[in-house]
Amino acid sequence: MDVPIADGVSAPLTGRCSFYVEKKKRYCKMIVGSGKSYCGEHANAGEKESENKRIPCPLDPKHTVFENLLAKHLKKCNSRVKPKPVFYVQDINAGPTIDDDTPKVEVPLADRSKAELDILITKLKTAVKGFKCKHEESIKSHAALHDALNDPKNGDTAFKHLKQQASLLGNMEDLQLLGPKRCFVEFGAGKGKLSHWIHVALKDYDDIHFLLVERSSTRFKVDGKHQNDNTKFERLQVDIQHLDLRKVPLLQEKGLPVVGVGKHLCGAATDLALQCLLGSSDAAARGGQDPPPSKRLKLQQLPGESTGAELPPSPSVAEETGGRQELAVGGVAIALCCHHRCDWRHYVGKEFFKDRGLGAPEFAAFLRMSSWATCGFSQAKRSSPPQGQTGETFEEEAHEATEESEPDLLKGVLNAEDREHIGRLCKLLIDQGRVHFLQQRGFVPSLRYYTSTDISLENVLLTAVPASS
Repeated sequence: MDVPIADGVSAPLTGRCSFYVEKKKRYCKMIVGSGKSYCGEHANAGEKESENKRIPCPLDPKHTVFENLLAKHLKKCNSRVKPKPVFYVQDINAGPTIDDDTPKVEVPLADRSKAELDILITKLKTAVKGFKCKHEESIKSHAALHDALNDPKNGDTAFKHLKQQASLLGNMEDLQLLGPKRCFVEFGAGKGKLSHWIHVALKDYDDIHFLLVERSSTRFKVDGKHQNDNTKFERLQVDIQHLDLRKVPLLQEKGLPVVGVGKHLCGAATDLALQCLLGSSDAAARGGQDPPPSKRLKLQQLPGESTGAELPPSPSVAEETGGRQELAVGGVAIALCCHHRCDWRHYVGKEFFKDRGLGAPEFAAFLRMSSWATCGFSQAKRSSPPQGQTGETFEEEAHEATEESEPDLLKGVLNAEDREHIGRLCKLLIDQGRVHFLQQRGFVPSLRYYTSTDISLENVLLTAVPASS
């Protein structure tokens, strides 16, 4: 047959597939077996190889398989339905599937009139009255990362990650969350770097365990380097939405209190993580309604120990309630991120919003507006923060435009400073809903800046420790 010309070559390269990919205007570049002209995917194109016909995989038509080997392939295909682990419970941490308050169609901000934006911003400013616009600055470091922070081989990106991890550990140490005889659950673990540094900080202690929750398979994981008799790293490849920590064998066996951590836990994942830690295994049966709190456990620090401390002798940490193991939560430290990816269904602050006369439509709009805080608008150089970006309480006279000035403020497009300020107010309101959720469950939460904006624009850390008895 006539061989088309591809990439200036009238024939495929030696040892490569002879199939001409019309879409790419070139030959397939896959290496072929000895004596063959076509690769496995294009074996049907050859006359000699056509005896073993390849067909699309019924589980995933993106790849093909030899027809006579189909039965064998289906047993090992990566797209096959795998057995669910014991800790998988469908939608255990999700909100109700049907919510009458959820808008049927979300209206983009670009399609809203100036009057609609006026109303939204007025509602926003009313809702955040009484809250501090600026959080406490708590930029820390930790000795465990001293050598890494001073390693000249690290580039700018690596240095920024290390600075954030060091501050996270420093804040956890101040809150007495670092210590032995507990299990650290890292949500959205990725490579597991945060757990790695927690392990380095606690290398002199025994009986420390780590659960790394990540829904996707990850390359270059670091947790495999730290397995020993006294420390165990275990990966749970599951979406947080379906994770029931009470059924994780490690926690059932050890009966350890858990400390939930996360670095840049994106959008709804933060809400799912909070629900996973402080919810109940009855949540799904109740149709996603807010569950009763898990057991709170105050992690006491022993005298003379600087890293955090061993738990004093006490009855079994994991108590049995109604035949079901109760989860003991010792604290939370989650670096927040990507508020625009939150979801009203999973949001833990619904009560907080509804108490302020807000619902799903306003929530959806505030999500979009929250991106104004970090969406890349050029920041004007200024000697003082704009529009009330101070540590003082948000008050109407200082931070809210008057009825006469608001129309002028919203003429055309808001300037960069105003958009950034409104975006940060949206983030503040969403985060305060999470604070309210933690308070309702007997914790003392706080929001703080754990790193500077030149390191990360998403620089807010949500922490919580059990309230004193």
